[in-house]
Amino acid sequence: MHQIDPTRTDLIAEFDANPDGPHSHELALVLNRLRIGPLEERYIVVCTKPRQAWAVARMPIERGQPLEFVDGAVFDNADDASRRVFRLRWRAVTGQEVAS
Repeated sequence: MHQIDPTRTDLIAEFDANPDGPHSHELALVLNRLRIGPLEERYIVVCTKPRQAWAVARMPIERGQPLEFVDGAVFDNADDASRRVFRLRWRAVTGQEVAS
């Protein structure tokens, strides 16, 4: 499994500049690792109003349970929501906070 170097802030900047890609090979490895993070820290972007509002939620550990929405994590564009999810997943996997 790919180990993330939490000092690689250049990868955070690359993601912030273009959340939808294309991404460098190294960032692609990091994103794949973040996507298989701990179940209790599995955050996702949810479109709550088509083309108008996106929210961040935590996936339930048990199938069929409701999503747990993150307070204050509602955005007017999908890229900002993706940036928040990236930071939450980064923290879950590396233990390091990412400045906004």
